[in-house]
Amino acid sequence: MPVPPDPVLRAAARWLHRLPASGAARCRAVFTTHSEFSDITPTQYDAAYAWMRKAGILDSESGVLPPEIRIYDAAILDSGASWLPDADLLVQSPDEIPEDALRAAEVLGLEPDDAYARIGTAWGKVDTAERARVGALGEEVLLSLLRASTSATVEHVAAWSDAHGYDIAVQGHGLSGHLEVKSTTRLGRLTLYISRNEYETMLRDPAWQMIAVQFTQADDPAAVWTVPRHWISAQAPADSGVLGRWESCRLHVPPGVLLPGVPALAPLMTPGASPLLLGAPVE
Repeated sequence: MPVPPDPVLRAAARWLHRLPASGAARCRAVFTTHSEFSDITPTQYDAAYAWMRKAGILDSESGVLPPEIRIYDAAILDSGASWLPDADLLVQSPDEIPEDALRAAEVLGLEPDDAYARIGTAWGKVDTAERARVGALGEEVLLSLLRASTSATVEHVAAWSDAHGYDIAVQGHGLSGHLEVKSTTRLGRLTLYISRNEYETMLRDPAWQMIAVQFTQADDPAAVWTVPRHWISAQAPADSGVLGRWESCRLHVPPGVLLPGVPALAPLMTPGASPLLLGAPVE
């Protein structure tokens, strides 16, 4: 649902401030009978309570976060805002906070800097969950494509251990491929994360390849790409001292860098192999 209307946000803050000491029944009685709270209607108080229950605010531990912060976080996460999955690029300063998020911050008394920080936290939760979901989907789809399109032995090594530095092992006719699979549903840009273990595996293992699987918004596979090893090496950070070490980095891969399909495994492809693996995106 969209960010709740202003009265519902204000009512939610009043609920959270008073619920721990008074309970729902007593709070409702006060809100509906005391003139101090009559600027918000009983229906709006009820709507706020129902929204908080749906958003999980009433079921979560309050911790040290003020009620206004908890409400703002839930309002952003529960809004389904189209900008949130790309907030890392679209909202890079408090001046770029979208109108709906800025309105909610003003209603709840949050400064733009605080709202900006909370948007970053919300994006992190959304991005982590989506990457996990799409990442698992990408591995399964690539496994199916390889098993249907090659005469090789294809193993999902990530299913039993994540220590290998890659997800899928392909072996056949004297050719090996160790594939680290990255997946995305974002159109127009490819953002990937590589761990230190994956990077160091790439450096020592000539069979290592990074494969990117592009999905549509409906989770249909649309393209398969190889990210060149030399490009990854050129972009990876370097440790600046013996007491510091990077463990993960984010790569923004320009379209012109990508190689269509999986050229390294071309000798293993059988007649009728998937066009995706051969470098032909699905129309």
